[in-house]
Amino acid sequence: MGRILNDKSTYNQLEDVNGRMSTLQSGDLIVGALGHRNALQGYEGTLPTSARIGETLQVLNLGGVIGECVSFNRDVGPPFNLEVLGQVLVFPDFNSRVGKPANIAMKALASSDHVASVPVVYIAGTCMNAGKTAAACALIRALSRAGLRVGGAKLTGVSLVRDILAMRDYGAEWSFDFTDTGVTTSWAESSQASARSIFAELAKRGAEVIVAETGDGIMGEYGVQAILGDKDLMARSAAFILCANDPVGVAGGLGFLESEFGIKADIVAGPATDNRVGTRFVELTFGVRAINARSRGEEFGEHVLQLVQCRRGSR
Repeated sequence: MGRILNDKSTYNQLEDVNGRMSTLQSGDLIVGALGHRNALQGYEGTLPTSARIGETLQVLNLGGVIGECVSFNRDVGPPFNLEVLGQVLVFPDFNSRVGKPANIAMKALASSDHVASVPVVYIAGTCMNAGKTAAACALIRALSRAGLRVGGAKLTGVSLVRDILAMRDYGAEWSFDFTDTGVTTSWAESSQASARSIFAELAKRGAEVIVAETGDGIMGEYGVQAILGDKDLMARSAAFILCANDPVGVAGGLGFLESEFGIKADIVAGPATDNRVGTRFVELTFGVRAINARSRGEEFGEHVLQLVQCRRGSR
């Protein structure tokens, strides 16, 4: 728990537990979770070695992750400074006034040693803000309208419920992210286990197909590469979608996926396909279907649905 020490005119909101955004001002009291962040278009911050009362830390994202900021993108400006006031306590023992430090892992999803046998559509991107969530939502809507029980998942990134709430808005019956597995910020050593736990939970609840977004980019530091290199996780792939911002990103992303992980993307989406210039370039140059999820959502969803049905039937 801490007190905001400064005002900001940009990147100045905080998400509450229901996903609602509130504008922060100097003097506001907030509750967050310690963690790190490595965002190209945001803040770079490390996990603090201490968080004593009176110390100053920084708010690293809209979800309330708190750490020590070491660099920032000027588009978001310097972060909020936070005075540490103390730690939230829980009282799990009946009739006891002795509190225990709260931790997001207290109600985490159960761990799983195997990968649930549910087809997964993976959506990865060249960077943050490459159109991944827009593609995931368009796809969830199409699959749910086709009568499938869809589970949404965000496998990597920094804690924020906005994206998984959007998945539910578009028709996912359930949606979870790595935070539900007790992880504030994903990294290479955590991402595979988080993905297994999320998939197992969605399968247990009855999901017939899972739409899984990997936060950040395929070359980022949040554990995306660990997932792409996991043969068991990739064996569940019913379709793989790459979102990119421009043709160079498409070229690099497709080449990197195939050379490093043996993954051939089924569809390219994102801003690189915002008009015919991009889609024509992708399809003629690389022979990969290019469909914009925002402007051609029905076509995008129908194409992926065919891939899912085909690969479900072959298993």
